[in-house]
Amino acid sequence: MQERLRVLGIVLKAEPIGEYDRRIVLLTKERGKISAFARGARKPTSAFLASTAPFTFGSFELFEGRSSYSVCEIAAESYFEQLREDFEGACYGMYFLELCDYCTRENNDEREVLKLLYQSLRALSLSRLDNRLVRAVFEIKLVVLNGEFPGLPAGDYLPAALYAVEFIASTPVEKLYTFTVTSQVLEQLALLAKKYREDCLPGRFKSLEILREL
Repeated sequence: MQERLRVLGIVLKAEPIGEYDRRIVLLTKERGKISAFARGARKPTSAFLASTAPFTFGSFELFEGRSSYSVCEIAAESYFEQLREDFEGACYGMYFLELCDYCTRENNDEREVLKLLYQSLRALSLSRLDNRLVRAVFEIKLVVLNGEFPGLPAGDYLPAALYAVEFIASTPVEKLYTFTVTSQVLEQLALLAKKYREDCLPGRFKSLEILREL
């Protein structure tokens, strides 16, 4: 009898397969990034219609095949509805999903990246935090977790901006979104985050093109 595998994860992306099926990409605690097929997920009456959409966080029960997985049950804990109802927040969130899809691998230990993504999506849902700050924190910490962080940059930067970079690099993911900065510091922090991302995680991201228009 085929055994089932239970994983905790977030749906990074979903694409249609055939007439009614979906292929989803999950970032999981147990297996890193994996792909899975959800049969009939695009049918209006399917129990998987909402839970196989991007941003869904929860427990996924899967059948493990030779080269892929099949979804047999989903217990969603959060759909991040606030982001789905907020165009700007959704754009930032899709950018985070796309970056995580870019830099994670199957069977790698991606637990910290999963935690970063989850905490960052939660932070985007908080009105007290500027989305630009959440993005800067996310980009810098992702570079750190990916093992690419080059250290503090040379140049004429505000001490507060450099301190913020050090804080982000050294602080556990769960405590990252506990500070705010002035608009001047945020401007420099955003530029530093952009430089780190471009140098260490080069790639073309569709969601980033949309963000540039905001």
